[in-house]
Amino acid sequence: MLGIREPEIYGYRSYADLLEYICDEAAGLEIVTKFFQSNSEGNIIDAIHDAYEEFDGIIINPAAYAHTSIAIPDALKAVGIPAVEVHLTDIGAREQYRRFSFTSEACIKTISGEGFEGYKSAMIALQNY
Repeated sequence: MLGIREPEIYGYRSYADLLEYICDEAAGLEIVTKFFQSNSEGNIIDAIHDAYEEFDGIIINPAAYAHTSIAIPDALKAVGIPAVEVHLTDIGAREQYRRFSFTSEACIKTISGEGFEGYKSAMIALQNY
């Protein structure tokens, strides 16, 4: 729903725009990407598990699950793949219930409030890790 849901908060660019941005930036960094998006917590966990021994890093935007899910960070810990959490908005400046992220405890870094550019920062963080 990127570009549709609360555009005054998340912006007017679409999910397709985000994927294009990531592909362009990844190419410049010589990074191969694979995308996965789901609104289902179980599907997200399955995708993390499927990444085991397949990928060198995970960039995850858990959205509201950052503040509610224990299972997603548990899945990240289980696979042991370095992960960076990204949020388009600055969750530290948002509502109180959005200020703590369970996911951050399973990540090498959390990037918050950089918009699309946060994904480039995440790729660089993984490269440097």
